[in-house]
Amino acid sequence: MQPAFQKILFLISFSCLSALNLSAQDLLARQAPTDRHLRAVDSIALRQLRVKEASRNVDVTATDLYDTWNTSGVHVYKGVTLPESYKIDLRGFVMPTPSRNITSRYGYRSSFRRNHYGLDVKVYTGDSIASAWDGKVRVVKYDAGGWGKYVVVRHANGLETLYAHLSKQLVRENQDVKAGEIIGLGGNTGRSTGSHLHLECRLLGEPINPELLFDFPNQDMTGDYYVWHRSAARSPRRSVAQNMAEKQAEAENVLMAANTESVSETNMAEAPVQTRYHKVKRGETAYSIARELGVNVSQLLKQNGLNNRSKLRPGQLLKY
Repeated sequence: MQPAFQKILFLISFSCLSALNLSAQDLLARQAPTDRHLRAVDSIALRQLRVKEASRNVDVTATDLYDTWNTSGVHVYKGVTLPESYKIDLRGFVMPTPSRNITSRYGYRSSFRRNHYGLDVKVYTGDSIASAWDGKVRVVKYDAGGWGKYVVVRHANGLETLYAHLSKQLVRENQDVKAGEIIGLGGNTGRSTGSHLHLECRLLGEPINPELLFDFPNQDMTGDYYVWHRSAARSPRRSVAQNMAEKQAEAENVLMAANTESVSETNMAEAPVQTRYHKVKRGETAYSIARELGVNVSQLLKQNGLNNRSKLRPGQLLKY
């Protein structure tokens, strides 16, 4: 009797343990989707928190410089008071296009007897055009007799960039965009004789030579910062006398990129002065730069308002 009783007791214990194990497995099975769901919710919340933290205290419309938001057109700053100078932060950029081929530079066009306030970069119809910095789209319009399909983006660093002759606009007005976000496709719309990107950079409506900011041959910026000065500004609103008086100052700001893939003979003829610029690299000195460029160090220092005691900064532009 005792062995039979022990056998029955063993069977009862085994059944209880099996039931308990199955119950635990059922509980875990029911919990698994819940855990995955909670992790997904936590992940979404974390991403939202990161986006919120990243956007906190970021002014994409540069309200320290602009007091209006007008989507009616490009030239909406008539009569605005310009600062004496303004430091533009060029960091956090993405090149608008990987193309290095500049087909027409900023400056006076003798053939048209007018100023060219942008830079023409060779792209093909359908090529992606990206926003250079984080910002907000101010204008998305079509100009049949000029820019064709174009987009204007205002950035937190105070600049407004204009992308023209697009075949397609991929953003809308008042839309926030990130640096590198595709805002349009290259094209040949408006007053254009071939597919290209017409790029303008403006500060409160005042045009800035894009080559003072963008180094297209090296797909880089000219430095971390660029200081804009009102005394060197040139605008369609300025008088002819003022423009003529400042022509020499503007000519010194024209970058002749030595490594440009191809520049037409017409564009070379239009360049006012063949002034070249060297971007200072970390560890370079005036003497090592002069030796590399094959110029006299004294002339290099004098041309840039420097002396033997002057310290060079990485990213600083030296003309020669």
